[in-house]
Amino acid sequence: MRFANYEKVEIVRVPLLPRGFGTVRLLLNYITFSLLACALGPWKLRGLKFDVVLTYQLSPVTVGLPGALMAWIKNARMAMWVLDLWPDTLRAIGVVKSPLLLACVGKLVGFIYRRCDSIWAQSQSFIPKIQALSGPNIPIVYFPSWAEEFFKNVASRPAPEVPIKHGAFNLMFAGNVGEAQDFKCILSAAELLKAHLNIRWLIVGDGRMLSWVEAQIKSRGLDESVLLLGRHPVERMPEFFGHADAMLVTLADQEIFSMTIPGKLQSYLAAGMPIVAALNGEGAEVIRLARAGLTCPAGNPSALAKTVMIMSALSLSERHAMGKNGLQFSKREFDRIKIIDVAEKYLLGLCK
Repeated sequence: MRFANYEKVEIVRVPLLPRGFGTVRLLLNYITFSLLACALGPWKLRGLKFDVVLTYQLSPVTVGLPGALMAWIKNARMAMWVLDLWPDTLRAIGVVKSPLLLACVGKLVGFIYRRCDSIWAQSQSFIPKIQALSGPNIPIVYFPSWAEEFFKNVASRPAPEVPIKHGAFNLMFAGNVGEAQDFKCILSAAELLKAHLNIRWLIVGDGRMLSWVEAQIKSRGLDESVLLLGRHPVERMPEFFGHADAMLVTLADQEIFSMTIPGKLQSYLAAGMPIVAALNGEGAEVIRLARAGLTCPAGNPSALAKTVMIMSALSLSERHAMGKNGLQFSKREFDRIKIIDVAEKYLLGLCK
């Protein structure tokens, strides 16, 4: 979406090479944004004064370079919200395999972290990893994600793109179709349950693994049980959730992902949906604490298939109770207004 203003705040853009497909294009996308933001950012923001620079770091971590440069040029403080740990994620999904290159990325990450005045970690488990690279002098705080308000209203008129199948148990995955989400596990579990004709796996989203997933659905004969529903605006997700009996969240069986709270988890909780999760670590612990669904170990198709069967056998009232528990937990732990109030407090604290 291209716009020049958001909520009366001017959006300043720099050119970059689109992601496209393949690792090379992805790396070029990362590099061109960082280089052009560093080269053009100071000119585009000339004459403007800033108290704090906040860097929102999904992938890549190199977004921190223009942030650090602007903080230095403007004599401003810098905060960084870390939602993806590098180089751990690169190692886990196999984008970079060279130990030497991974070590170089680690040095770069440490360089960026040490330019920060405050680092916000999306999970408690991130903090020791960040501290190891930043050193002991950079304050690090737990700062989770939240779900947007529109997720709280699962649509009474479900999305027309989803074919109706009476008597079906619909398990829905909504989000990125990538390596980290472990679609090998999802499709293997779907294959194990192929004979259970009432169970449907609804996939809403797009990503680098989509063509592989499409090919696997055909080769495994899963056309009737696994439906790819395409990419849709995030604001429409409640319409798709309206078709689901439960929501699915998965991450690959890697140490880094056991430290991660998947962003979609907050959305599922806020929507009051029961959850099936193939997760390790902190994400699974959130679901258990919330009593919002059923969990099984990551990367285990048999365990996932068994968990789906258990969820499908529950009564509507039992699943509704899970969803209600998740909603209450979301209001307590991941409320958007509360979290943004905390962010404002942190940022104002840096201005003193």
